[in-house]
Amino acid sequence: MCGIVGLFLKDKSLEPELGALLSSMLVTMTDRGPDSAGIAIYGDASGNNAKITIQSANPKKDFAGLEAELGQAVSAPVAIQVKSTHAVITLAKDLLDAGKAAVAELRPNVRIMSSGDAIEIYKETGLPKDVVSRFGVNSMAGTHGIGHTRMATESAVTTLGAHPFSTGSDQCLVHNGSLSNHNNLRRELKREGMTFETENDTEVAAAYLTAEMAKGKNLGQALEGAVDDLDGFFTFVVGTKSGFGVVRDAIACKPAVMAETDQYVAFGSEYRALVNLPGIENARVWEPEPATVYFWDHQKVA
Repeated sequence: MCGIVGLFLKDKSLEPELGALLSSMLVTMTDRGPDSAGIAIYGDASGNNAKITIQSANPKKDFAGLEAELGQAVSAPVAIQVKSTHAVITLAKDLLDAGKAAVAELRPNVRIMSSGDAIEIYKETGLPKDVVSRFGVNSMAGTHGIGHTRMATESAVTTLGAHPFSTGSDQCLVHNGSLSNHNNLRRELKREGMTFETENDTEVAAAYLTAEMAKGKNLGQALEGAVDDLDGFFTFVVGTKSGFGVVRDAIACKPAVMAETDQYVAFGSEYRALVNLPGIENARVWEPEPATVYFWDHQKVA
């Protein structure tokens, strides 16, 4: 079944509240998916630094001494902020690829959840209230974010199987539904150089969008292609460094509702996920149309 939420802020005064607003939205969707939960937060992308969010099943061992070892490996200062089973590595933008390679070599059991200028992803098994509390999501600021609470249907309940899935820099996707052609797509994407951590169909959808955007498409154009190229039932909410997109398949049997005000654009699998947002009583509220792409970008918002 699964529950999805998303929030794209137009009003900068709300940015300190992004984590709290998203957390409340996600917890409301608990009964749609009690197996695992995750949130992607897009923060300030200015400056010369980038971030790598990593996860470990044994954080006490894996994170010990990693800051110094990474700094030595990339020959530059790095900083690491540990948050339970996750840690956020901050380093110079031009060292992002070198940093990811060094993490893989130094800590082969550690998994990279996301990387880029703005994105941080936190996901684990368990109820949404426990996941957001574990990582202190309520206190996080940002410009936009998406979240997911999962009811597993086709793969195991694991941290790696939880959403969001990130397959490109500052990109991530959450999904409610099931893709029928994901195995064929996975093989095609592997031939194009994409790599996969799981057998989850949602990771294939994320990789598809990453591959399309690598060809020069923006998020909106990539989502338009997804309507034709992905078979099955799906509602996707997607994030990029400055963008936020939504698309449903042509039948659109998975529930979805959106709201827009001068302050934000919001998405929820059900309206009750939106009821505590500021000014929701004055929002334009609608059900997204089948096979229709909805796309907002901070670079285009006045």
